[in-house]
Order: sequence, then C-alpha cells, then structure tokens
Amino acid sequence: MNVSKGICILGSSGTIGVNTLDVLSRHLDDFHVVALTANKNVDKLASQCLEYKPAYAVMVDNDAAQQLQERLKQQACDTKVLAGEKALETVAILPEVDYVMAAIVGAAGLLPNLAAAKAGKRVMLANKESLVMSGKLFMDAIKDNGAELLPIDSEHNAIFQSMPPLIDGVQQKKGVTKILLTASGGPFRTLEKEKLKQVTPAQAVAHPNWVMGQKISVDSATMMNKGLEVIEACWLFDVVESQIDVVIHPESMIHSMVSYNDGSVIAQLGNPDMRTPIAYSLGYPDRIDSGVDQLDIFKVAQLNFSHPDFEHYPCLKLAYDAHHVGGFATIALNAANEIAVEAFLNEKIKFTDIPLVIEKALEDVPTGTPNRIDAILAQDNASRTVATTYIHQL
Repeated sequence: MNVSKGICILGSSGTIGVNTLDVLSRHLDDFHVVALTANKNVDKLASQCLEYKPAYAVMVDNDAAQQLQERLKQQACDTKVLAGEKALETVAILPEVDYVMAAIVGAAGLLPNLAAAKAGKRVMLANKESLVMSGKLFMDAIKDNGAELLPIDSEHNAIFQSMPPLIDGVQQKKGVTKILLTASGGPFRTLEKEKLKQVTPAQAVAHPNWVMGQKISVDSATMMNKGLEVIEACWLFDVVESQIDVVIHPESMIHSMVSYNDGSVIAQLGNPDMRTPIAYSLGYPDRIDSGVDQLDIFKVAQLNFSHPDFEHYPCLKLAYDAHHVGGFATIALNAANEIAVEAFLNEKIKFTDIPLVIEKALEDVPTGTPNRIDAILAQDNASRTVATTYIHQL
C-alpha cells in the first residue's frame, strides 16, 4: 500500500470498532481515520477522537452529541461533531472515505451501509442484518455501483478465504458443493433443555470463546446469530440454504469450511480474535499484521464437531425456514429477534420466550422479497409492533 486509505468506522465504540482501531494503529502510514460514530457513548468516542483525530464524529443521540462537542472543545480537538441517524449516511459517503467498517449492531446499520454501497466504497460488513433485511437490494447496490463487499464475521470471512477467487468482483462458485458454517454452540450447548427457562441475562452474555456485545452474545446463546449468518451467507455467496450446513465446533478454531465436488474441504483456522478478519478486509488482497498470535496447533490438540439440535436451538430452525419463505420473512425474523432479545436483557421475558416471540411475528408475513427500501422498513416496523404486543401478553 502506498496511498493512505481513508476509513469511516460506523460503530466505533463497540467491540468491532475498538478492534478495528487496534489494527489501524499498527498501520498508520497506510490508513487514516476520517470519521468515527457511536450511539451515545460519549466517553469512548471522546477518547477515540483525541487519539485518532478524525475529521468527523457522529453521535446518533443529540444530547450525547452536544456533550461530545463540549468535551472536544475543552481539549482543543478540531473534530467536527454531527448528530442524528442521517449523519451516519453523511460520513459513510464522504469522498475522502475509501473504506467503511459497517459495525453498527442491528437494523440501525442498514441505511448507512446501503449508502456506502451506493457510493462505491469498500464495505467491510460486520452488520449481518443489512443482508438479512435487504439481501437483493444490498447486493445489487454493491454490483451496480462498483463497490466492494468484504465480510467481517469470522465465519463469512473464513468462507470468503476458502472460496474460489473473485473475478471482476463476482464470487465464483465453480466446484462448490457445500458451505460448512461453524458455531461454538454458545454457553448453553450442554445445558439440559428444561433448564433453559432459568437462564439469566448475565449467563447468556458470557460467551465461552468470543468477546462480543450483549445483543450478539444472546444471539449466540440462542444460535439466532448462526441463523442470521446462514441467511447472510446465502446472499454473500449466492447459494441456497440447503447448501449450508451448520457445524457445532466448540473450540472455535476452524472458522468455517467449503466443500468441493472433488472431495476437498478447505478450512480457515486461527485463534478466536476478530482482529484477524478485520486485518484481512483492510489489507485485501494483501495480508497485513493484525496483532493476533499465531495459532499453536499442538496446544489445540483436539477438535470436535457435531450437528446442531433444532429442538435445543429453535431460533436456528426459524432462520432456515424464514429464508426459504423469502425476504419479508427474514425482515420479520430479525425485527422480532431484536425486540425479544432486548426484552430478555431487561428481564421482561424468559430466555425460552425468545423463539415464541419470533414465531408470532412470522405469522401472516407475505411471501417474496421486497425490492424497495420503504417496503423493507415498513415490514420491519410492523414486525416490531407485533413482537412488542405479544411480549406484553406473555
């Protein structure tokens, strides 16, 4: 790399954002931070602005934006502070931005990620909900505007590395028979099914292998996260859900595999650290230092694999079924899950109520896939209303 690339990090206060800045700090001659964004974590964004001195900082919450502006002014920091959801789109399409790290959790990331795609940026996607909600629309935006799409989820990044190379930006599938999508199984993999009703939010967010935010940690415990990844993989690699097998792999050392028609299975291995896929996406097609220790295969010694039990993980089955029905169903799936997880974290429903809320939202959802953003947002809103109403009845 010779010319410094401008980076916008959507969601810089979260785990992916923090890890992205850690990787960038090792390559300050090759990258510079143009914009950082957060919801309302003033302390975190203020410290990041003082260290990396971006031209822009966005806080979605207006009060938080005002606090940030005052804090930076006191420190004589020239970063311009913007406020509101629309400002996320503004910084994602800045001409001086080359790469956009799409790390906002949930449906809130859809519009700025889509804006980045339409602006022809390299979109480093850590927000699977964008493809779950708007798969065809999003992939068309990438293709039609000459953008690049590189997956950040460790599993999809592993698949990307194990697939045939891109040709003119198009993912090749020649000889591919199956995608083997690995999953840790979460913290309750061995817990008896009847004991899942007593699971607490604190237990659910204690992931055995990965350091993640609360929402994605709960999704890992229910394996809805893996269900969303199945849907994301279908769009990323242009396959149907029947070509994707989820594999429980508790060690989280093999991040995913691709099976070929000649009997080969190609896997990507590494320590469970998100800096590896982040560095891969920043440096692609080259490889750059991530700060991650090399995997010591001798210490690993043993790797285990098993099939997921849909009765133990009903959310995974719901995701497979929703993708088969179509895009309206996957929008409903995602919306209801976000509402249900929030309710669980606030101790309003039990852990085992999460799939019940999602099932309710999937009732009477139209078949097919929407091709307009207003239809996507309308279904998202309607499904959130159904889920919220049902939670009040539980």
